[in-house]
Amino acid sequence: MPAIIEVDRLKPSPSIVAPDLPALSDDECLERLARAIAAPDSDCLDEVARLIGRLAVIIE
Repeated sequence: MPAIIEVDRLKPSPSIVAPDLPALSDDECLERLARAIAAPDSDCLDEVARLIGRLAVIIE
């Protein structure tokens, strides 16, 4: 009789990188973040948060 092996299937988890952020190199991401911070504008806070989040993923 063959052995039965039970496998727990992991549910796919969502990526912590925002899907609406274009594919950028690390340098491009830093340049874009520097421009966004240099010209303070409350309309770009979401972009600043996404860029910081993207860089935080790279650091981990």
